[in-house]
Amino acid sequence: MSHDGVGIRAVLRSVAFLTAGALAASLLAGCGSDEEPSRPLAGQDIDLVARDQVAEGGTLKWAVDAVPETLNTFQADADAGTTRVAQAVLPSMFRLDATGRPVANPAYLESAKVIETEPRQVVLYKLNQQAVWSDGREIGAADFVAQWRALSGKDSAYWTARNAGYDRIEKIERGANDLQVRVTFSRPFADWKSLFSPLYPKDVMGTPDAFNDGARRKLDVTAGPFKVEKVDTATKDVVLTRNPRWWGKPAKLNEIVLHAVDRDKRAAALADGTVDLADIDSAEAERINLASRQGGTGTPLQGAGKTSAKKLRSWALAHGLDSDEVKAGQKKLRKAITRYLEEQENLHAFDVRKSLEPAYTQLALNGASGPLTDERVRQAIARAIDREELAKLVLTPLGLPAVPVGSHLALSGQADYVDNSGALGGVDTKEAAALLADAGWVLGGPVKEQNKTEKAAGAEAAKKKAEAEKKKAEESDGGDDGQYIVGEDDKGSDDKGKHHESAEEKSEKSEKSEKSEKSEKSEKSEKGDEGDEGGKHLSQDGKQYNGGQGGAPGAYAPKGTAAPAGAVTAPLAKDGKALALRFVLPSGPGSETLNSVAERIAAMLDKVGIRTTITKVSDESYFKDHVAAGDYDLALYSWPSSAFPATDARPIYAKPVPAADGSVNVEQNFTRVGTDQVDQLFDQAASTLDEDEARDLIRKADSRIWAAAGSIPLYQRPQLVGARKNLVNAGAFGFQTPVYEDMGFLKKGAKVSPSPSGS
Repeated sequence: MSHDGVGIRAVLRSVAFLTAGALAASLLAGCGSDEEPSRPLAGQDIDLVARDQVAEGGTLKWAVDAVPETLNTFQADADAGTTRVAQAVLPSMFRLDATGRPVANPAYLESAKVIETEPRQVVLYKLNQQAVWSDGREIGAADFVAQWRALSGKDSAYWTARNAGYDRIEKIERGANDLQVRVTFSRPFADWKSLFSPLYPKDVMGTPDAFNDGARRKLDVTAGPFKVEKVDTATKDVVLTRNPRWWGKPAKLNEIVLHAVDRDKRAAALADGTVDLADIDSAEAERINLASRQGGTGTPLQGAGKTSAKKLRSWALAHGLDSDEVKAGQKKLRKAITRYLEEQENLHAFDVRKSLEPAYTQLALNGASGPLTDERVRQAIARAIDREELAKLVLTPLGLPAVPVGSHLALSGQADYVDNSGALGGVDTKEAAALLADAGWVLGGPVKEQNKTEKAAGAEAAKKKAEAEKKKAEESDGGDDGQYIVGEDDKGSDDKGKHHESAEEKSEKSEKSEKSEKSEKSEKSEKGDEGDEGGKHLSQDGKQYNGGQGGAPGAYAPKGTAAPAGAVTAPLAKDGKALALRFVLPSGPGSETLNSVAERIAAMLDKVGIRTTITKVSDESYFKDHVAAGDYDLALYSWPSSAFPATDARPIYAKPVPAADGSVNVEQNFTRVGTDQVDQLFDQAASTLDEDEARDLIRKADSRIWAAAGSIPLYQRPQLVGARKNLVNAGAFGFQTPVYEDMGFLKKGAKVSPSPSGS
């Protein structure tokens, strides 16, 4: 459920001809803190049981995207695997609960609180007297001091990726005894609970060499329920074993093995026992659910050699077998189907646990060049898009709540969340058209013809670029590449009733294409329409495309469905140029969601006369060469939510700043849209120790971000996890930090209570 809270939708008048200043004045009215707190849209799904129901021993094999390049979470190439290791083997003063709120971790803290605010903010940490490092040394002030000095930003010899908060510390000293640590800040810091989580030993943080290289492939000293036994790049494993010096509740498992498995091979890895737990996409979830519902899949193999190649191919296509295997000879295809059926039999031992990730997928609008530099055009795009329809497209087929995300800075259930999307208003094509008209874009206006030289040069450049992108995609992952212009597929035909092909229709057309020739244009259009799980994106999405700090493009998608009909027949134009935008997407495995969502968005924009050219690029190129480099007009990617938005979200929405060398520092603001007011609100929120005041400032900042329309939150990403049925206290964790010592396998005869998420 979502909450408007302050009722912004009711009080904000039409945005059709409002200036940015008028919008800002309206947005800053209200935002009180007396509304009912929001709740998570979906609960965690981990087969939660009491510890006495968990068997002693065993090994949990858990899929990750790759063996981490580093075990130091404060380095630029840290990723989700790095975080998973740190959570299991290192202290965290605070961890997140099921609503995404930070809570003190009793394994390490007796208490932590602000004890002074004048003349300086002072936080006193009282440590658990049993807390020791694996070498027997007590956790204490020396470790806090070493981490502060490494991350303060004052010594460039430390290759740190972030220092937010640590740069505000003035000094750290021992308290009344060795178990107390006093941290004094030079400036107030509201998000002090974000610090020292994780906490590394002074052995890692004490010198630049130890920080930069010492913790990349090993952690000799740890202090969690598990320790790092080894990192084996040959077998693609990170092996964690019980920490014999752990003073808390002992780990139920003997061992956790983090094993690297490609996203498109997760179902096979579960089936052959390579892993017991894995994030999966919607297609793999369908396979597991099918295996649970049916004893078989009803294949045409029964009875025979009489089965035609056509029927075998149709069955294989319908069940998502690899396209190369489908195109192979009948003998190879039969082997592939046999292997598939064996995997289905083994998948009976697994179930799908589902929730919503603490991350959301957004539509990014590049405000650095072209038509999108005009705020009115960006606002018009926001008004033309039906975010609820997009949420339903992705989440309803998965049985998850399809509620659009109403905030850039928090998700439903978190304390800072309130739906501020009223800053732009709901979907309204008339308002969108009015905004575009005010910006000078005329429907059906004259478009100047390029001279022959320009046209030839432009065509040649476009051809070379498309060929280069195609080569990158093929070398990277074999995904589909290319581009097609939405709105020009059926030139000269009646637009009413036009639709984009569904996945099933595409499969059928592919079957028919073996018997009939297609024109070159039809082949290119169909290739562009075909989808390739995003980033998992974000990636994935399965990959993290923003320096390991968050999400990636897309989500786990349902198969494509027909787009809305009724697009306008002529594009908008201004100064002789049509309003045409380049929509860039990744093309690799798992990008079906992004493709489906992008096609639906393109159809929505087509209704108001905005043409979009959808361009697919390789996964490895997508974020680095396009999103981060600013080579796009529209893009889809994800950001994680944070319990500390004033600190963590600021670089994502900060106003780009010109550098001395003429370049522009955008930090993580890949839309290049920012305002001084948003920066000021973030700074104020980070510097106030009054939680209610800080919350109001964060919400005001979010309203201004909505008004600037650089990014449009769409939906919270689905979290689908394939898990062995007897694995408990693990799965789709939602907001909550996993409790590694409680994970394990259910005792024989014990039963799991029904999941609160109802999945």
